[in-house]
Amino acid sequence: MDCPSLDLELALHQQGYRFVAGVDEAGRGAWAGPVVAAAVVLPLDRSDLGRVLGGVRDSKQLTPAARSALYNVIVEVALAVGTGVSAPRVIDRDGIVPATRRAMMRALARLSVSPDVLVLDHVHLPAVPLPQVSVPRADAHHLSVAAASIIAKVTRDRLMVLLDERFPGYGFAAHKGYGTARHRAQLTQMGPACIHRCSFAPLRNMGVGVAPR
Repeated sequence: MDCPSLDLELALHQQGYRFVAGVDEAGRGAWAGPVVAAAVVLPLDRSDLGRVLGGVRDSKQLTPAARSALYNVIVEVALAVGTGVSAPRVIDRDGIVPATRRAMMRALARLSVSPDVLVLDHVHLPAVPLPQVSVPRADAHHLSVAAASIIAKVTRDRLMVLLDERFPGYGFAAHKGYGTARHRAQLTQMGPACIHRCSFAPLRNMGVGVAPR
């Protein structure tokens, strides 16, 4: 299991960037629900930061229970945490990449401190006038981005549990909108709900309209 470090963040800090924001998203490949982004600014002058956040990993490497526990630690330790959401209709209208960028910009706007530089996972935000470091698999290698991945994933999972109550029968609380066999079966039986991404190939190819829900 990869162990993310603070090497990049500390190097940027030493170059004079006071607030380094790690940015990541969750739900980009799902068939239903929003894409959620998070931005996290860590206190890089805290000497025990690596130890306190020692369990933080790319959210995909963690169990739901571990993610929830680490979510609380990150929120307590971080200087600032922001989240942003792009709804399914925005994804269908603009495409997943622009919608993801929009969610990330909203997450940055909700930070209580203004970042000086961004570290992102394979994404660039052209509309944000800040220095940006875009790194493949940044959520696996850089602690601030790993922390953002956990915040984004837990936030989105909680939203999908709430949406399961509003749109019962699809199993959103279990599969969180991703393309499981059960999800496909329920789509075939019930048709898409208004929170499905009808521009995505699995739904578009079904040739059915959105269920009136």
